[in-house]
Amino acid sequence: MNNVSSTQPPTSDAMRLEDESPPRTGSSRLGPQLTRLLLSNEFGLLALIILFSVIFALATPGFTSSFSLFAMGRTAAVNIIIGFSMMVVIVSGGLNLSVGSIGVCVAMAGGWLMQVAGVPWYLGVVGALVLGAMIGALNGIMIVKTGLHSFIITLATMSIFFGVMIFLTQAGSFRELPPEYVQFGRMKINGVVSPLLIVTLLIGVVLSVFFRLTTSGRRLLAAGANPDAAELSGIRVDRTIILCHALSGVLAGIAGLMLVSRTGAAIPSMAGQLGQDWLLPAFLGPVLGGTLLTGGRASVLGTLLGAFLVTLLTTGLLLLQVGAFWVQTCLGLLLLAAVLIDLSRRTYLARHNLI
Repeated sequence: MNNVSSTQPPTSDAMRLEDESPPRTGSSRLGPQLTRLLLSNEFGLLALIILFSVIFALATPGFTSSFSLFAMGRTAAVNIIIGFSMMVVIVSGGLNLSVGSIGVCVAMAGGWLMQVAGVPWYLGVVGALVLGAMIGALNGIMIVKTGLHSFIITLATMSIFFGVMIFLTQAGSFRELPPEYVQFGRMKINGVVSPLLIVTLLIGVVLSVFFRLTTSGRRLLAAGANPDAAELSGIRVDRTIILCHALSGVLAGIAGLMLVSRTGAAIPSMAGQLGQDWLLPAFLGPVLGGTLLTGGRASVLGTLLGAFLVTLLTTGLLLLQVGAFWVQTCLGLLLLAAVLIDLSRRTYLARHNLI
C-alpha cells in the first residue's frame, strides 16, 4: 500500500503549494537585504540629514546661504575628524577621553614650531602630528603595561597632557602663523566648499581602505571583536592597542591643526577646559554611525554621517536662536536615543535572522 501511495500523482493542494512557492533565485533574498538597508545606521542618518535640512531651510532663510553652508562645512570637517579619532579606539573595545587634550597639545606644538622655531608650515604640521602619534602611543603603552581599562588611563592623561601643555606654554597663544597656512582654512572653493572638508573626506577614504584592505586594519577589528581568539590566532593584541591609540592621537592632532588653520591662532582653550568640549562630538559621531562600543566593528561612513548630523543640528538650532545650553541638552538626548535605537535595531535583526 505504501508503494502504491508513493506513486500516486500529487493532489491539487500540493500542486497549488508548489506553484505558490517562491523561486529559488537570488531575488528571494531581496526582502532581507532591503530590510537590512532600511534598518542600517547609514540609511537612517541620511534620512535624518535630509529631513532636518528641509526643516531648517524652511524655518530659517539664512540656513541655505553660501556663508552658512561654508561655515557648516568647516565645522563638520573638524567634528568628523574628532569622531574618527574616537572611532579607531572604540573599534578595539576601548575609549580615549583624552582626544581633546591631545588635539590641543598638537595644535599648540604646531603653533610653536611655526611661530617660534620658524619652520615652514608643512614641516610644522608633520612635526606636530608626530607628537600626536607619540602621545597617543603613550596612552596605549600605559594601558598595555598596567592592564587598566582605557577609560581610567585616558581620564588621567587628559588632565596630565593638558596640564603639561599649559606649563610649557604658560597658557600663551600663537597668533603669528604663516599666512598660507591660515589662508588654507579660510579658503572657499566655488564660494561654498571648504578645503578642510575635502581633506576630511580623503581621510575617510584612507580609513575605509585601512579597515577593509590592510592587514593591520583587519587585525584591529579582530582584536576588538575577541581579544583572546585574536591572540590565539597569532595577532599581537598589545601591539594593536598601541597602534590604534597612536592613530587616534594623529587624528586628534589633525582636528586640532584644522582648528588652528580655521581660527588663525593656536589657543590653549580651543577645545575647552582639559579638551572636554570635544568629548560629546567624539562619542556622537561613532555611536550614531553604528560603531560598536564593545569593539570589533567600524563604520567610517556612519561616523561621517553621524558627525555631519550633529553639525547640522547644532547649526540649525543656533540659527533658530536656541540657547547653547539647550543645544547641548539636545545633543545629549540624541546620544542616548541613538544607543537605545541601535539596541532595538540589533534585537530586531537578530530575532529575524538578518544578521
